[in-house]
Amino acid sequence: MHQLILPLLASVALAIASPAFAQDKPLAGQSISVLLPSPQDPRIAADFEAATGIRVDLQTLSWDDIRPKLVTALVAGTSPADVTELDWSWTGQFDAAGWYVPLNDMIDAETIADIGVSKSFMVDGKLLGVPYSNDFRVMLVNKKHFADAGVAEMPKTLDDVVAAARTIKEKGIVDYPIGLPLSATEGTSTSWYLLTKAFGGELFDKDFNPLFTAPDSAGYKALEFELMLLKEGLVDPAATGLKDSQINETMFSQGITSIMISGEPGRLGSMEDPAKSKVTGQTGAILAPTASGVTRSFGLPEALGIPVTSTKQEAALAFVKWFTGKEFQKRNLIGNGILPTRTSALGELNEEGKLFSGDTLVAQSKTVEALFPQGTPSWYPQFSSGVNTAINSAAKGQMSVDEAMQAIAYAAKEAMAQ
Repeated sequence: MHQLILPLLASVALAIASPAFAQDKPLAGQSISVLLPSPQDPRIAADFEAATGIRVDLQTLSWDDIRPKLVTALVAGTSPADVTELDWSWTGQFDAAGWYVPLNDMIDAETIADIGVSKSFMVDGKLLGVPYSNDFRVMLVNKKHFADAGVAEMPKTLDDVVAAARTIKEKGIVDYPIGLPLSATEGTSTSWYLLTKAFGGELFDKDFNPLFTAPDSAGYKALEFELMLLKEGLVDPAATGLKDSQINETMFSQGITSIMISGEPGRLGSMEDPAKSKVTGQTGAILAPTASGVTRSFGLPEALGIPVTSTKQEAALAFVKWFTGKEFQKRNLIGNGILPTRTSALGELNEEGKLFSGDTLVAQSKTVEALFPQGTPSWYPQFSSGVNTAINSAAKGQMSVDEAMQAIAYAAKEAMAQ
């Protein structure tokens, strides 16, 4: 299938690279469907059609609902859309299934160099998607809450975080200062991953043997830390039923919590929108605290991919290039809170003073590590489900930390065996 479509994509890549493309609009009149997480800028379809003459049926779903839709369609051999969301965590599985068009020969070397997180979507030399969202983890804080509680210094260590949260709670600023998802959802998994790194560890060794089952391991300490926050009343007990998006949107952005342990930098823009937030002018990002005080983070980039089942692959590639171009990426941050993947766009936005907590984000971006240095395994989705299910059970008091760690290790073993 790939051999049949590559010549077509190569021809459109040359057309798109030509300066005359916008004027000639060789694909004008075609229509494509695009599936992305909600919300999206409502001007996307009209602006792309104006630039290329290609009409877009833009479909959006909540992030958690996209992967099931993709898998259902692709297993059936049908196309979920001509261009779709492609998360870093799906790369191994989707490559093994042969579901997406390799784009490495269609994307120029300058773009690959400018989008450093492209490597998260490379498998055996194949680029399955072009990253558009430079998601990594920082800590988000309500600076007004800190000031009102008399906390002058921003946390650098995890002990600092706990001390600040205790003071904020004791002063009656908020009831539950720390936002931390503990439901059986992906945000719970990624928060634990970040804390595992914060305690100085990794999830697996180079051979994918678990590194989190011993009581002195970083992953074990990370879950103990989460449960301590919950037991002390620094985290709302309702977190066992909340996604990370709900904690961001209904708690942190409404001033109900003061600290987002696993903060998303792209949300800073919406925090400054009075229509969406009650904390405008109060929030900011700080470098992710760790046990040692030396910050660490990891990336969760999102990309655009083209399913092999799409019948409009030329026009789909045109959309991928337009959406991941520097000018649209800059606009997408301001209008939609999506942090650019292009280093050039990130730098220009910071120089123009349009990047909230820009110096912090640029500094944190330089520390971003891959969660799996060996490459995201095909069994990641099953592993992540095992992680957040076990953590949710532990948070509800149904498992001990030791039992949860053993359950996660078992989930990893089972996932690898499939």
